[in-house]
Amino acid sequence: MSTTAKKRYEVMDRLNTLGIAYDDACQLRRISLTLRRWFELECGDGYGCIERDEATNKPYYTPSMMSNGWTPKRRAIPDRESGAKLRLGKIMARYPHLTPYVQTDPRGSSLYLLTSQQQVEGRTIDTYYSNGTAIY
Repeated sequence: MSTTAKKRYEVMDRLNTLGIAYDDACQLRRISLTLRRWFELECGDGYGCIERDEATNKPYYTPSMMSNGWTPKRRAIPDRESGAKLRLGKIMARYPHLTPYVQTDPRGSSLYLLTSQQQVEGRTIDTYYSNGTAIY
């Protein structure tokens, strides 16, 4: 799914309205796209999927079984999820009035920002993320 120029402009405008600098908004959008692709690959792309080793927590790409029944070996891949979340934390430290929410379902946006007014006392963030600003 591609994003049109109009939708990209709308996202950047909403982030500007929240008080986020243009460079940070570009980075947040890039982080959201990176996370979304990562979560898509965790679900599988028809050729294989991303799995984490339970002992080391390192990510591996595990190919699907081939038509002849032979399964190729999994291979180590760069951990783009952890890097994106680390960059997200550094950016969000500059905006204490906003709270990020990472949605692991790849069918929509992977990153939402919530203002303090959108958060309700006593509820966890994963119950009302759709109130926030989606970054796609």
